[in-house]
Amino acid sequence: MEIDDDVVIGSQTIIADADHCADDLGRPIRAQDIRVRPIRIEAAAWLASHVTVLGGVTIGRGAIVGAGAVVTRDMAPETIVGGVPARVIGSRRC
Repeated sequence: MEIDDDVVIGSQTIIADADHCADDLGRPIRAQDIRVRPIRIEAAAWLASHVTVLGGVTIGRGAIVGAGAVVTRDMAPETIVGGVPARVIGSRRC
């Protein structure tokens, strides 16, 4: 996980860079099946409270994630996202 300078992270936010690989339905999920997918949060991003960021995601510079959102894919710089899963709802560019 990599978090740049000036990032604001709200309370009760979850940044989960690991999950279980469950591709084989005939095989039980075991601890050794954990996979780690790096997360990067670029400078000046803001994650409101109760946000969940899943593995493999990059949150771009200056992006804003609304409260309660679940980020499942990369966010472009200066975008505003919200919802479950998070979708673009605006831009910080005027």
